[in-house]
Amino acid sequence: MAVRFKHSKQSLSLSSEYVNKFIKTQINLSKPTPKLWSDHDDAESFDPYDNTVHILTLSHPILRILDSSSPKLRQFNQVHAQLIVSGIFQHPLAAGRVMMKLCSSQPTFPRAVKIFQHLENPDAFVCNTIMKRYVNFDDPEKALVFYSDQMVKNGIFQNHYTFPILVKACADLGRVKEGEKIHAHIVKCGFELDLYTRNVLIHMYSVCCRIHDARKVFDLSSDSDLVTWNTMIDGYVKNGEVNLARCVFDVMPEKDVFSWNSMLSGYVGIGDMEAANLLFREIPLRDTVSWNCLLDGYARTGNVVAACALFEQMYYRDVVSWTTLMALYVRLKDYTGCLGLFDIMMQGRDIQPNEAILMSVLTACGHLGRLDRGKWIHSYIRYSGRIKPDMLLSTALLTMYAKCGEMDLAKEVFAGMPERSVVSWNSMIMGYGTHGHGEKALETFLEMEKSGVMPNGATFICVLSACTHSGMVLEGWWYFNVMSRVYRIEPKVEHYGCMIDLLGRAGLMRDSEDLIKNMPMDSGPALWGALLSACKTHSNLELGEIIAKRLLERDPEDIGSYVLLSNIYAAQERWDDVEKVRKMMVVSGIRKEAGSSLVQFANSDMWSFPENVSVHKRIILCSMLSEMGAQIKCRSER
Repeated sequence: MAVRFKHSKQSLSLSSEYVNKFIKTQINLSKPTPKLWSDHDDAESFDPYDNTVHILTLSHPILRILDSSSPKLRQFNQVHAQLIVSGIFQHPLAAGRVMMKLCSSQPTFPRAVKIFQHLENPDAFVCNTIMKRYVNFDDPEKALVFYSDQMVKNGIFQNHYTFPILVKACADLGRVKEGEKIHAHIVKCGFELDLYTRNVLIHMYSVCCRIHDARKVFDLSSDSDLVTWNTMIDGYVKNGEVNLARCVFDVMPEKDVFSWNSMLSGYVGIGDMEAANLLFREIPLRDTVSWNCLLDGYARTGNVVAACALFEQMYYRDVVSWTTLMALYVRLKDYTGCLGLFDIMMQGRDIQPNEAILMSVLTACGHLGRLDRGKWIHSYIRYSGRIKPDMLLSTALLTMYAKCGEMDLAKEVFAGMPERSVVSWNSMIMGYGTHGHGEKALETFLEMEKSGVMPNGATFICVLSACTHSGMVLEGWWYFNVMSRVYRIEPKVEHYGCMIDLLGRAGLMRDSEDLIKNMPMDSGPALWGALLSACKTHSNLELGEIIAKRLLERDPEDIGSYVLLSNIYAAQERWDDVEKVRKMMVVSGIRKEAGSSLVQFANSDMWSFPENVSVHKRIILCSMLSEMGAQIKCRSER
């Protein structure tokens, strides 16, 4: 029975254009599949199910293109397609080259892990490549997981390149127990005497503070290269065994600059600068690391004279050299010297400042009140495009603004920080408190609590100091109580000092005295001195005399007690007693040094002393002070 379909009236009429497109499609489909290589190239295809032996070499056109292409997914996808079409993707050589290409770049590395799941017969080379990239890309945890989940479970045999990668992963993670398990596998597989494996095991045991086990591995064989000796010396140095490191150093068959520098850093680490200096002179060929290591030793011991002399002798100074010396100046509170050294470095234009240098300079600017220099550093950070402000640098910047009184700029830097540490919050509280903005300081502390950042002892010193500068006695008592009751922070001498200063400024000397007597630790002369200063401020002669005599009995050479007692007598016009105090100072051989002030003229700093200031500068200063006094007097009369 024949069935005939009737065309509807709305049947599709094939246009000439549609027919042409259909013909072109058929022509394209009849063409052969495009290839990346010429038909004349001798290329063998690989069939994983064919038992015939096929030879594949690196001269294969697709492998040549794979090796020469850039590690980008778009280009790799094209080559990958050709590998699959040609049937050689499952060949061990092709799979290995694919893994090497994908593992050479961090963006393409996840694709390598995905492709690994589709390999039918992965070998140790492919697994080693992936695990090595995990370690190099700072993810050693995944390297160990890959080893247990892929190699061990799938029965892939390890080779002598596998275990060093795993041992290094354990060293990076500090997991000595897992390292010992892998060491046991190494012994079972017979790779314990492999030189590269021994070197990595020595390193692993050294960084995990198992230096004696490292020495056992070192003594396994006399077949040691320079890396073996250097690793053992470096391990001894890192574990504080400098004498044992020197014993190994002395019997080394040959030494390179790393050997000398490791030994030099050992002496610097224990502070034996005499031995370090002798060893430095014996180094046959010193590099920049050698110079910087000795410079760091002088900086650690605070020997600025020797550090500067060595710095001048250096034929080449890198950024580490400048960083070390500037940090030394800041630590010794020679802030002017730090800024001067920074100017010299910038004039040379050979070294670009890093974050550590800028932190030292900002610290110096904050202590010297050099707001202009601090703003210049801020502009340099903003427009250089090379410095990425981290939490430490941003904190140093806002601290500089806070110490210079520019709290609006400090707040701007603080608001722009993506992450804030407790030091950042402390700097803001300190800045507001120092400049008399007690309310804002306490508001900042409340914001800190809401943000979830846990305050520390330094935070409450800043809070109590803010209350002191603003005369907020009730608030000071409250936070002094909150510190121990809520946050379980035991008050230290500094906290008691802030409270005594707060009570003393408010005229509550008896309360200050009771607080000092009830302290759980030794009060020390500083707290009694603060109370004595309060007695002078509020003309409390009776209590002042008692405290001053107690301080003089405790420390007869403390000039501050003499001066405060003399001022108390002078405020009561007891001139005979003032003369007695001065005679006591003469008998004790105590002389008060002249006061000094840091005055900034244009772009230069000058320490002003009464006996060494030039006449014309004295006239300028007196004129300015006289004019300021007249203006203050006029405003007060209004």
